[in-house]
Amino acid sequence: MLECLDRNGAPMATIVGGVAASHSTLMNTDFDRVRDVASAVGFKQALGTARDYLVGLAPDAIICIGSNHFRGFFLDLLPTFSIGVGDVTGTGESGTPKGRLETDPTLARHLLEGLVQRDIDAAFSIDMTIDHGLTHAVQYLWPSASVPIIPIVINLFAPPLPSVQRCAQLGQALASAVRDFPADCRVAVVASGGLSHTLPWPDWRAPESDDDRFLVEAWLRGRHGTAQYEDARRKIIRAAPSRINPEFDRRFLRALEQGGDPAVLAKEFQDLDAEAGNGGAEIRNWIAAKNFVGAAPAETVGYWAIEEWITGMGVALLPA
Repeated sequence: MLECLDRNGAPMATIVGGVAASHSTLMNTDFDRVRDVASAVGFKQALGTARDYLVGLAPDAIICIGSNHFRGFFLDLLPTFSIGVGDVTGTGESGTPKGRLETDPTLARHLLEGLVQRDIDAAFSIDMTIDHGLTHAVQYLWPSASVPIIPIVINLFAPPLPSVQRCAQLGQALASAVRDFPADCRVAVVASGGLSHTLPWPDWRAPESDDDRFLVEAWLRGRHGTAQYEDARRKIIRAAPSRINPEFDRRFLRALEQGGDPAVLAKEFQDLDAEAGNGGAEIRNWIAAKNFVGAAPAETVGYWAIEEWITGMGVALLPA
């Protein structure tokens, strides 16, 4: 990418591209349970390809757009959009990164202010805790531990959720704010989550079964200690039937590959839950990232419907 200069010739930040990839902690804990070994290996290799692509982009910072599975954010206070502008710590569940991560508070705070100026009223945290909704990407995609993460967490599991169109606007506003950052800085984006899958999670407003009520309790009280809920949560997840929609997933990936106006994605894929399941809500992260990088056609690295991980596992490169 050419260096971006403002009208006075001063260096400005540059958007260099990004990647989008599914995540699943079952990849860490249940890799050997996958009957179709080639699919599991193929997905892991695809993550390696995406990581190599990010290495080639040589980013100075990476915005990571992902979800939180009620480990850092809870029902006592759950913002729609939140950005980490200080310390960021991984929870470390299921073998994902644990502890303090490298961050760039100066750029993060610029983005926060830029979002507000563009009518995206994001919450913020100077001591953010993130789970595998973002740390799975750090584990498998990050070019180097020294490349700072700027986490953007979208509420994707406690309705009402932000509209797909609003997430597209988030991506556009982030891009505009990055281009206003007065530094010679290369910024990439990673979208983590999806594709189609259905989690055995209740609507918090109307729990029906004992498992439902347990989960809502965990989501409400977890701020005071998530460890006491982890084993039971894992059992509920593992017992869930796999509901993957490969036809939908491939249609979405083809739409990314077509390029053009990225806002069209938000119009074409408005009702994600109906076709992609409640876990498919994470496709909002992909749409935000595509609107961040712009109109260039994406490149699908691969796609596998892995029943044992209850998720359609896809990886795509997002050129700027």
